[in-house]
Amino acid sequence: MTFGTSAIHIHHLNAAYRSVRALQDVSLLIQPGRLTGIVGPNGAGKSTLLKAMLGLLPNAVGSICYDDRPLQQQLERVAYVPQRSQVDFDYPATVWDVVLMGRTRKTGWFRSFSAASRRAAQAALERVGLWDLRDRPIGQLSGGQQQRAFLARSIAQEADIFCFDEPFVGVDRRNEAILFELFGELARDGKVVLVVNHDLGESIAHFDDLILLNRQLVAAGDRAMVLNDLNLQRAYGGQVRFFQEAA
Repeated sequence: MTFGTSAIHIHHLNAAYRSVRALQDVSLLIQPGRLTGIVGPNGAGKSTLLKAMLGLLPNAVGSICYDDRPLQQQLERVAYVPQRSQVDFDYPATVWDVVLMGRTRKTGWFRSFSAASRRAAQAALERVGLWDLRDRPIGQLSGGQQQRAFLARSIAQEADIFCFDEPFVGVDRRNEAILFELFGELARDGKVVLVVNHDLGESIAHFDDLILLNRQLVAAGDRAMVLNDLNLQRAYGGQVRFFQEAA
């Protein structure tokens, strides 16, 4: 495991939608080299946390630093994949087009992609197992294949921070397993990998660390430490069933 990059430091992050407080005074540390899941009940602020970190919520306040600099001053180091419901899959783009978009910052707008960028896009597609589908319209892929295509775009971008908002919605078990393996590889490469996860089923065992939210931070850190009865009661209320690994 390599740790070539710093952790993300979040201090006193607050965010609201109109008059509704979505996040309240959240402070935490997100380590590189760890696959980190963001979990919590519906409306807990999971997606809001990612958007606030990346400057997508103009009314969010707080401090988010990476490598001792504000994260929003170095967004070229971030790859962000929103929920599939926010993507227009009718847009006439092939898988190859989508992945090459990850090279736009390095190439510049309205400039031809270099041979190096094309090699990076090909390597990314081969890594996620979609090279043979490169000429297919993105809208014709399955949900899992679409997520793998956007992951390939993120890899081609050569980012240091990877943020995925509910990437497993509408994804079958085979593609979910492929995505988790790829996320784990990125984490082992020393990247920051953040994944919003919508349930506490068996997939929770893939995460190294968890951030448990319910508008406020309930707990953050090692998965086994976060998933205790007290924290789950505070986050969800009542009795919560979740997958536990056999001892």
